[in-house]
Amino acid sequence: MNLDFTGKRAIVCGSTQGIGKATAIELARLGADITLIARNETALQGVKDELANENEQDHHYVKANFDQPKSLQEALSGYIADLGEVHVLVNNSGGPPAGMAIDADLEEFRVAFNRHLICNQIMAQTFVPLMKAVNYGRIINVISTSVKAPINGLGVSNTIRGGVASWAKTLANELGPYGITVNNVLPGATMTARLETIIKNNAVKSGKSEEDVVNHMKSEIPARRFAEPEEVAAAITFLASPAAGYINGINVPVDGGRLSCL
Repeated sequence: MNLDFTGKRAIVCGSTQGIGKATAIELARLGADITLIARNETALQGVKDELANENEQDHHYVKANFDQPKSLQEALSGYIADLGEVHVLVNNSGGPPAGMAIDADLEEFRVAFNRHLICNQIMAQTFVPLMKAVNYGRIINVISTSVKAPINGLGVSNTIRGGVASWAKTLANELGPYGITVNNVLPGATMTARLETIIKNNAVKSGKSEEDVVNHMKSEIPARRFAEPEEVAAAITFLASPAAGYINGINVPVDGGRLSCL
């Protein structure tokens, strides 16, 4: 199985923590040149220093805020001026705040739409031409299992993530002839800062202890545990690899079996 990323550049968004960071580390370990993208420059530099460099890889980072699409465009336009080939794009950004859809302010939908769909479109329009030039591309969007079954209490996220999934399937059809695949990874409960926030919020709303909330959440997962970011990163890395060249336009849950649907 070909999991060699030597000579390939991977753009990894939201890569200073959680799933994004774990993905960048794994891709670098397998030989990729990494471009990290996030808003915190100190954290970006810290992760860059952690990346494997056994093959004298050329790692970069771009400071950008996904809540400000225009500033993202400006940051990328300056970056790609001297950039050569790009082979992998991992779209990943923090999810919207929890809450019921009926109670959400209109601005919450606008912010989430910009962060997840508009910025994904900006990333694709920026890097797909470079993928077409080498007849190789892998776009992996980190979304949520909510695209298969909406999650109670995540109204805005359910809505926007579903839109991203449809966008990705459309792109998969459009870009397949150019050797570019587009797939989605759907993490279940994964030990990240976002999950910690969800646990705390659920504890406050329910009046239960955080331990009770955690135990209840785990009881709904056949694996009876939360995922580690590295486990989600493994799925992303496979879909980004040469070995996954005929996998296109699918949603891959990484949720320990929690989803009840096929």
